[in-house]
Amino acid sequence: MGSLRFLSPLLLFLSAIASAAASQSLLRMVSENPASGDTEDLYCDSWRLSVETNNAGYWETIPARCLQFVAEYMNGERYASDSDVVAAESLAFAQTVQVAGDGKDVWIFDVDETLLSNVPYYDVHGYGWEEFNETAFDEWVNLAKAPALQASLRLYEELLGLGFQMILLTGRAEAQRNATEKNLSFVGYHSWKRFILREASDIGKKAVTYKSERRAQLEAQGYRIHGNSGDQWSDLLGSPMAMRSFKLPNPMYYIQ
Repeated sequence: MGSLRFLSPLLLFLSAIASAAASQSLLRMVSENPASGDTEDLYCDSWRLSVETNNAGYWETIPARCLQFVAEYMNGERYASDSDVVAAESLAFAQTVQVAGDGKDVWIFDVDETLLSNVPYYDVHGYGWEEFNETAFDEWVNLAKAPALQASLRLYEELLGLGFQMILLTGRAEAQRNATEKNLSFVGYHSWKRFILREASDIGKKAVTYKSERRAQLEAQGYRIHGNSGDQWSDLLGSPMAMRSFKLPNPMYYIQ
């Protein structure tokens, strides 16, 4: 009996240690092996960040595992909020600019995923998971049914009110001018100064080359490019650059 009285506290102590060890093991298991959905969202959000910061470099399609994440992002509050913040930062800069009033102070806007949203098209084409189909996209463009990106529409109106001239610089082809102008006007855009599309001599050029050349031509004509808004790094990089460039989010595709 004496020995049993001695062992009882010992057994309790050992039991407590075993219980604590089991608890620690469970905590490690939970932290190291979260639910699969959480793991996918975490990975895909980090992948999206690498895309937006241009750390991902050139890529052709989104990771298959991120299809649902990208679809939910593009149709959800986060995409709208991210776009609103970009617009707010753009406006804050624009309000610091002293507009001369000579018609030479300009702001450049890209079109796709900047002024217009092609989410309805990508809704049936895998949100960037499918390889790009130029024929199918051109058919969508010709429908002239893309909605406005609301954050950009509000910014556009604010910039006009501040006295900026609007320059639209798109990778769309000259043959798509009528459909694109119809689409832009229908959703509320108006009063642009210039609308520049790819001409025959621009076909095959990388976007960054084509858009840099057009910005250089604008500067040679005396325009002062204060701001540049686009969803691709190729909309913004190259020489010359705007005084400030603002990138809108787009995890669906990458254009060089």
